[in-house]
Amino acid sequence: MTMQNLARTAYSQPLAPSRSPRSLEYDLLARASQCLRLGWEHRSSNFASLARALQDNNALWATLAADVAEQGNGLPAPLRANLFYLYEFTQHHSRRVLSGDAGVDVLIDINTSVMRGLRGEPGGCG
Repeated sequence: MTMQNLARTAYSQPLAPSRSPRSLEYDLLARASQCLRLGWEHRSSNFASLARALQDNNALWATLAADVAEQGNGLPAPLRANLFYLYEFTQHHSRRVLSGDAGVDVLIDINTSVMRGLRGEPGGCG
């Protein structure tokens, strides 16, 4: 299941137990990070899994960027700008990974930092 499908499913299940958007975002970022890690580990034998993990992570970040770009978004403007910058960086860095010029560690670090912020932990992006 792609990250877009997971996000769509998570946000559209009316009978699902009540979960906060922060909790859903945390879970999606955790899954994306796990897929990036596994895709990177198996890149030599299954490059398609790495490409899929990058695509799914980019789709998740595109969704987050669209959300923070909305005029009614309640996050502070500086945080919204930082998150949008991370989206742009993620897109650019993913292209570098696909071309063999970079690894996925920084993408996982970004996701982890945002996850810490969603949990309210020090050093997080939120």
